[in-house]
Amino acid sequence: MVNNKSGPFVPGFFCSTMKIILAYISGEADRSDPYISLLPSGLCYLHAVLREAGYDSLLANLSGWALPVIKEQLSSLQADIIGISQWTHNRHASLEVARLARQLNPNSIIILGGGHATFRYHEMLAENSPVDIVVVGEGEETLRELTERIAQGGGWRDVPGIAFRDGARVVLTEPRMPQRTLDTLPFPARYLDHSIGVDLELQPEFVLTARGCPSACSFCSSPGFWGRRVRFRSPADIVAEILYIRDRFGLIYFSLRDDTFTADRTRAIEFCRLMIARRAAVLWNCQSRVTTLDEEVLTWMKRAGCECVQIGIESGSPRILAQLDKSIHPWQVEQTAALVRKVGISLSVYLISDVPGETEDDIRMTVELVRRIKPDDGYVSPLVYYPGTRLFEQAVANGLVRPGIFEETPDTALHAAGKPGRAAHRIMGAFTAGTGKGNERRFRQQKALLGYCSTTNVLAGEWYRQSGSIDAAEREFREITEREPDNPWGWLLVGELHAERGEKRKADECYRRVLALVPNHGAALRALDTKKAGP
Repeated sequence: MVNNKSGPFVPGFFCSTMKIILAYISGEADRSDPYISLLPSGLCYLHAVLREAGYDSLLANLSGWALPVIKEQLSSLQADIIGISQWTHNRHASLEVARLARQLNPNSIIILGGGHATFRYHEMLAENSPVDIVVVGEGEETLRELTERIAQGGGWRDVPGIAFRDGARVVLTEPRMPQRTLDTLPFPARYLDHSIGVDLELQPEFVLTARGCPSACSFCSSPGFWGRRVRFRSPADIVAEILYIRDRFGLIYFSLRDDTFTADRTRAIEFCRLMIARRAAVLWNCQSRVTTLDEEVLTWMKRAGCECVQIGIESGSPRILAQLDKSIHPWQVEQTAALVRKVGISLSVYLISDVPGETEDDIRMTVELVRRIKPDDGYVSPLVYYPGTRLFEQAVANGLVRPGIFEETPDTALHAAGKPGRAAHRIMGAFTAGTGKGNERRFRQQKALLGYCSTTNVLAGEWYRQSGSIDAAEREFREITEREPDNPWGWLLVGELHAERGEKRKADECYRRVLALVPNHGAALRALDTKKAGP
């Protein structure tokens, strides 16, 4: 594969007429929700790899479109290859798109990929399926090789990492070796312009810096998809991508969506050092694990712009944690939460409710843990089955669910304990009782610990702002403009305060300062009614 992060690859002659659509459709009813209709990041990587290899690939987010619009697009584009991203929540919707594509494009090759397709490839290639090929597991090299074979008119049935139907049987080729060096992958954001239905302000916010997870939770399919060995991008490559997105799309907030961003402690600190050295001046959040965070790592993260860390604690019951193979203890959760609060990063937690066999004592322990650690926010999700997880495999082996439940059931989520009960509502109530985003004493302690840190100023200023102390908020934001005049956050937040007070001239001046630093910043451009700069 050609790697060219400095500019687009010039396409070869053999692929100039090949048209490819890489499509996604949400399985949720409310497709107007941007966090439901965002494209999976993996699909954006596939698109970038194909574009960089010279192919005419188009990203298509079909979520939120009426059926006639989807038909019109598929019919007018007449793609040679139609790749569809399939996950458990959108398994039925994605197959409907495949059927529609087959009707409208009878000569196209239809490919499924993604987490659900990988683990249910046999079912996706059932008799009379509209799907020709399933890409199993990591897809960049597999899809590139498939596309090359098809473009050259050659056979593709020996391509590693695919499954396909051959008469009455389903064939699985030899496994594709994982991508050895993730730094060779192109930045997805470089090719997002070649798309339809994609939110170009929201989509680039989400950045992947590793593949795999060192944990082995029974409810998660990540180990089965990526393997237990974690592969990492280098800090330099990650920072280069963030700076590219900041300059090209005007984003100054990012979400690092690795399963465990801090799985490699040394890499995490090096990344933070480089972000500071390169004057990235952005804010970000990440997902982590209670056993991979310590005060030094958290301090570097805060100084480099991390304003929120999300950790999966799942339950306050040691028995339930063991049942889920979580390999953590509630005391570790409390210890890590205390460090996060000490450094002054917002704490968000993920919990799982409605676990089979969960008792009143288990729920009570979870509620009490949430109240003790006082997270700033959190999410409670009923336990659900996913293919490729030990939880599902054990349930099938024990006769608790039917092997074909994913194909038989129309529900987007298959709850392990039937219809969710009151447990989730009780746990959510603990957030209301225990949440406190900050107070003046906490911010003073953070400043004494870290010294000046713009992330502290942003969080403190926002807390004052929401509390109605506008003068105190302005002092926090103005300190950023004075100490770091090249940090767009200070100017943006002071500008918002001026705008709220009706001081348009002062607000506009602040927004112009933002645009001098980040010319494509969306909110500042809209405030000044100015168009984005060219690429």
